[in-house]
Amino acid sequence: MPDPKIARTASGLSDNAAGAIAYFTFIPAFVFLILEPYNKNWYVRFHSWQSIFLAIAAFLIDMLLGIVSAVTFLFSPYLHLTLWRLVELFWFVVWIVCVVNAWQGKRFKLPVIGALAEQQANK
Repeated sequence: MPDPKIARTASGLSDNAAGAIAYFTFIPAFVFLILEPYNKNWYVRFHSWQSIFLAIAAFLIDMLLGIVSAVTFLFSPYLHLTLWRLVELFWFVVWIVCVVNAWQGKRFKLPVIGALAEQQANK
């Protein structure tokens, strides 16, 4: 028997599923912000915006890390590889936490990014 607390859209996709899918690259997030009925749903809009801001933050920090890594590579190639892997592991863990929380119907707000996403979702 379906859970009555999980709202389903006309497409049959629950809000929780749409929120989780929004984190699978920024493309589904943009699609959910454009297509009805998802763009009318605050929960899906919040997770879509948080996904977009998370992708932007990851890109910018990875670019900065690339510059730092170029300098550290001159001194120690192993430090470069370790630093890069730790940051990538961090992004993976953050992504998993966001997907799982969205799937479970929780509004998990990341620091800074979550506040921006909430502002955009409220518009």
